[in-house]
Amino acid sequence: MGSTLKQGFQISRRNRRLLLVLATITYGVLAVPGAIGAIFTPLMFDAPGALYNPVAWLGFVLGAGFWVVCLLAPLLAWIQWRRGREPIAWAAMAAPVAWAAATITVLQFVPG
Repeated sequence: MGSTLKQGFQISRRNRRLLLVLATITYGVLAVPGAIGAIFTPLMFDAPGALYNPVAWLGFVLGAGFWVVCLLAPLLAWIQWRRGREPIAWAAMAAPVAWAAATITVLQFVPG
């Protein structure tokens, strides 16, 4: 039992590849609403003075770029996976989640 605890929880390479495939499909699906949202990002500048607000510009860049990150992150992850750099591959797969969290956070402060 002691040796089992030292090994920790491990997922086989086949199952990790399956998780990578599922994440790729998920981000491909999320790219569609992200692209639709990107169409509406110029509306952030409708409020008076919003054109000169740096938070509005940050929200614009984050909102408009989400769908691109959803497409490029899996591509980079698969390239790193094939090169044997699995931790970097998983870090690349985490990028859209971090991007979405930053987008949601910033959009709360954009004047409306």
